[in-house]
Amino acid sequence: MIQAIGLTSTPRKELPPAVDDVSFEARPGRVTALLGAPGAGKTTTLRLMLELQRGRGITYFRGRPLHRIAHPSREAGVLLSEVPGHPARTIRGQLGMVCAAVGVPIRRVDEVIEVVGLVSLCDERLGTLSRGMDRRLGLACALLSDPHALVLDDPAGGLSVAEGRWLHEILRAHAAHGGTVLFSTDDPKEAARTADRVITLEGGRLVADQEAADFARTRLRPRVAVRSPHAARLGALLAKEARAAQRSVEVVREDGNRLSVYGSTCADIGETAFRHGILVHQLADETGDMGPRATLPAEGLASATVVASVLLTSASATSTLTDDALTDDASTQDALTDDASTQDAPATDEPATAVAATGAHTPDEPGPTAESRIRAAASPGARDLPQLPPPIAVRQAPSPLRPLRYELRRATGVGTGYLTSITVLVSSALLSVLLARIGHTPQPRLLAAWPRDCPLPPAALGAGLLGALAFGEEFRHPALAADRGTVPRRLGLLAAKLLVASVTALALAVLTVGCDLEMLYLVYGRDLAGVPADWLSLSASWIGLTVGCAWAGVLAAGIFRSTTAGLAAVLAVPVVVVPLVQKTLTGPSVRKAAGFSERLRELLLMQWPFGGARYIAAGARLVAQPVGSALMLSLTALLCAYLLTTLRSRVR
Repeated sequence: MIQAIGLTSTPRKELPPAVDDVSFEARPGRVTALLGAPGAGKTTTLRLMLELQRGRGITYFRGRPLHRIAHPSREAGVLLSEVPGHPARTIRGQLGMVCAAVGVPIRRVDEVIEVVGLVSLCDERLGTLSRGMDRRLGLACALLSDPHALVLDDPAGGLSVAEGRWLHEILRAHAAHGGTVLFSTDDPKEAARTADRVITLEGGRLVADQEAADFARTRLRPRVAVRSPHAARLGALLAKEARAAQRSVEVVREDGNRLSVYGSTCADIGETAFRHGILVHQLADETGDMGPRATLPAEGLASATVVASVLLTSASATSTLTDDALTDDASTQDALTDDASTQDAPATDEPATAVAATGAHTPDEPGPTAESRIRAAASPGARDLPQLPPPIAVRQAPSPLRPLRYELRRATGVGTGYLTSITVLVSSALLSVLLARIGHTPQPRLLAAWPRDCPLPPAALGAGLLGALAFGEEFRHPALAADRGTVPRRLGLLAAKLLVASVTALALAVLTVGCDLEMLYLVYGRDLAGVPADWLSLSASWIGLTVGCAWAGVLAAGIFRSTTAGLAAVLAVPVVVVPLVQKTLTGPSVRKAAGFSERLRELLLMQWPFGGARYIAAGARLVAQPVGSALMLSLTALLCAYLLTTLRSRVR
């Protein structure tokens, strides 16, 4: 069961709140529709319920607020917008990422793909999906963790009739298994046809909470749909005869040659058309809407809405609807609506108790606005008044429950990483051949394809780019927190990204040297394909450079939320930081760090096994180099900045 109590959005400046004191409940085993015109506050209400927007109120999902539930995705499946996945990722790959994020086994992907009917399209790219297929994918993401409740924002918007019918059958099946379904819509006929209970919002206020049958009876008016090539003439004749008979008949001119007639029957309209010799293409009873809305006049009629009632005294068949008549008819309809809503009020016992406990108004009695409640709370007699609902705090998105699996599936799900690696290997091999032909290049730089005038070799640039993509793609296509528009800054996710980036950079470094050696051997023979004598220290330096660039890309992209910023931070290390370190190290020095490893061993009171002192000294020499020092300094600064932003967001 979902119980929403006193939901009120935070007003902006002098504007009233988009949602003001909305309380309702959605019961298990039933489909509940949240109905309202565009701008009525449906999406804001759902975001307040899911704690995605600041405001006041509280929403219970089976008796607990969402922030008190350990795994919210297993309690409520959410679909608020389109699936923001990478356009080059397949449907199966996207669902696999979501499985790792919510902590369910990968076999669940095949189950939901079969449920939503995407078996034949599971290898299609997200960028090629139609609106209907995208909605199916969004519903599959919501169903992955097998939640008890489904919260959907306009799920049938933009779908065809057949796709909309299929979607509502899925929602009905979920409710039949004991689940709770809450969806928003702006189509009253859709709400009456597919929901068990309809909650109506207007201007951010709750105006009705009814069963679907009562909603269709009291708030929807039956109408007759008429199609005729002489629609304007037929509408004028119907209005004239209604005035003569003192009957209330309303004729609304629709698009094309269609009329919607309220307050009449097919028999009366057919007889009128027959008497005047008017050809009729369609004449059928339909379930109407929540009342006619004034539209721009069409050709042949001075106004799009013509009301014939006893209040009109003009005998002209082409007369237009006056403002007084429209006001009287609207007030009469509102009175009928209020009476029906009042009759339906006793049907809900538990919601009424919850609303009364929080000081909220009933659906048929408009309650005070947010500003008036705040002023009342600040008044001297506020102690005798009920307190305001608790504030809603927007919390950071949760980290994926299996971050390493998530990162592996993210990195291998698109071809960007493979294309970048192939480009690095090819460019490095060609550059090494060119450097060998020119000459004057040392053997270590030749194997790394690193010219003296370039800030970094291709392998280090590729590793930095792949590291920057690790966070850059998250912010561009936020699969983890699509409804929040951000990415969780969790240490578990950061550690997974750094680990995957390290393995990728290590593989890229080894493959680059191997390809360069093979290319030099094929072109120039064994003379340039030899292994240097100090290959161990050179290998450590080479691996440290590529892994450090990958880490710098990951951290910088996570801080600045951009792939470009991450790659720029990688390039800034040799261009900006290295000259500063060189200037510092080349200055006059009175002391030297000779015997560092021996003193470190004395400090730790232990003997280095297997000649560990030599490796410690090699590592110290590596860090003491200008590039190594600059890279360590940059990584330390970026890591501190990342941790600072993470702690700052948690404090907020």
